Amino acid sequence: MSLRKQTPSDFLKQIIGRPVVVKLNSGVDYRGVLACLDGYMNIALEQTEEYVNGQLKNKYGDAFIRGNNGNSYLCYCTLENCGL
Repeated sequence: MSLRKQTPSDFLKQIIGRPVVVKLNSGVDYRGVLACLDGYMNIALEQTEEYVNGQLKNKYGDAFIRGNNGNSYLCYCTLENCGL
């Protein structure tokens, strides 16, 4: 089995349409289905839930997280990979 190096862009393209968690430096987590993202790391999520300190605070149909707002993302991960 050969291993192919995967770029972050390749990874993100593979998880479009899958449930993800976006963690912000502020400590807020957004969980939803990754609809799209761009080169500025702007993110569109569907079926979005906002969690603060692990507790559900809000539900949104669609959410847009701006990529250059100073609250950078700590990670993207699928729900399976985050252990949630």
